[in-house]
Amino acid sequence: MTLTGTLDDLARRGFTERFGVAGDGLRSAEGGKTFRAEDLLIREFYRFEGVSDPDDMSIVYAIESRDGTRGTLVDAFGVYASPAVGRVLEHVPIRRAV
Repeated sequence: MTLTGTLDDLARRGFTERFGVAGDGLRSAEGGKTFRAEDLLIREFYRFEGVSDPDDMSIVYAIESRDGTRGTLVDAFGVYASPAVGRVLEHVPIRRAV
């Protein structure tokens, strides 16, 4: 599956918000609400490698907050990964939905 296809699939399954790093948490682009790392769970994640360039790698996180807000966060993977994303997500547990 492609990055775009994965994002579309996650949106169909309710991960409709787009998250971005805001300080020591994540902010919803649509709703504007900021969530602390301790209020978030990583439900799923998917890694992608570029077809023509192995350095072109990305990762998609499907994230859910305690209040039920569900969305995605996309970051580069490997050398080009965002240190800010890493600082936030290192405190967010991975718990797959049952």
